[in-house]
Amino acid sequence: MAPARFLFCIAAFLSLLATAAARIPGVYTGGLWQTAHATFYGGSDASGTMGGACGYGNLYSQGYGVNTAALSTALFNDGLSCGACFEIKCGNDPKWCNPGNPSIFVTATNFCPPNFALPNDNGGWCNPPRAHFDLAMPMFLKIAEYRAGIVPVTFRRVPCRKQGGIRFTINGFRYFNLVLVTNVAGAGDIVKVSIKGTNTQWMRMSRNWGQNWQSNAILVGQALSFRVTGSDRRTTTSWNAAPSNWQFGQTYTGRNFRV
Repeated sequence: MAPARFLFCIAAFLSLLATAAARIPGVYTGGLWQTAHATFYGGSDASGTMGGACGYGNLYSQGYGVNTAALSTALFNDGLSCGACFEIKCGNDPKWCNPGNPSIFVTATNFCPPNFALPNDNGGWCNPPRAHFDLAMPMFLKIAEYRAGIVPVTFRRVPCRKQGGIRFTINGFRYFNLVLVTNVAGAGDIVKVSIKGTNTQWMRMSRNWGQNWQSNAILVGQALSFRVTGSDRRTTTSWNAAPSNWQFGQTYTGRNFRV
């Protein structure tokens, strides 16, 4: 009996560990300071930053505003970094950095592609392996002078603080559901999304591009629940976020991560 009791205790302990890992208490706390460089794009009103490789579309209506950045290949992570939030400070450059060394807080909404026709240190700013932020112009001007063009910066990942819940915009057609996930708090960038209809089990979605996630299940006429996992492995579940009469092209709100 002793060996059996011992094996039972081990199994119970492993189950407890799995449950604890699945829940992951606490909140996302960010990362360490690192170095990079920053430029700007999009014009004085940041209108040129709309759309982008993360699929967020109109950044104003989505709530991101001008507090955005395009990331170089080294930071973009093939689109998985979309939605991540960063604190950025101008580096030690008294000629170009604004007085007081203020911080800006931005969300990753776009990709800064490499330009292999130019050297990494003279125009090919977003070439691998450089860590680089192409900031919306209003954000760049908060930390540095316009004439600088490019400045060294220090940066770190920080928790994303968003108003309201996670937003799920459902596009596609009967046999193809493409869900854009936006306004994500906490880690901000997500690595897994699952969907559940009233009459189905949980189904893992595949990432199509940016933060657009797809399912080929027929879910019309069913209330939809979503389960979202951030890069910190914390998970939030939005039960019945979309009612049974949901429509393509509409946005529905679910439960956000704690910050």
